[in-house]
Amino acid sequence: MENLNDSAKVSKLFHEVMHMFKQSMSKVIEEMNPGMTAPQGMVMGILSKEKTMKITELSSRLSLSNSTVSGIVDRLEKQGLVERKRSEEDRRVVNVSMSPNFTGMHQNFHKRLEENIGNVLNKGTQEELNKIFVGLDVLKQLLGGSEK
Repeated sequence: MENLNDSAKVSKLFHEVMHMFKQSMSKVIEEMNPGMTAPQGMVMGILSKEKTMKITELSSRLSLSNSTVSGIVDRLEKQGLVERKRSEEDRRVVNVSMSPNFTGMHQNFHKRLEENIGNVLNKGTQEELNKIFVGLDVLKQLLGGSEK
């Protein structure tokens, strides 16, 4: 029973940290591109790494429905940040990619996000940072199912 209680505590703490991280990210996104939401920023972040993806692939990565992601992409397209293109091989398939307009803004965004995270982590001692690293590494291993 104690293990279940610990799991609930970890789950609650993880949820709180993720919420705070999302708020912090949202602030950086809003500063960089007023009016851009966190989900829009996440779509842009994924596209920056993957270059081109289908809506279904984006939906899967974000754990959101296709219709929700399609709406997000619609708004990003209206802002000139993404482009939709039909596949040459299969005209039914529509791929989404970052527009050239977003490239410079994206590089600056990542720099600001790293600075933001750095500013937060600089508040911790070396011992605290080591604990965070060890904890996150263990969590990553548990989530990935790999052995320690």
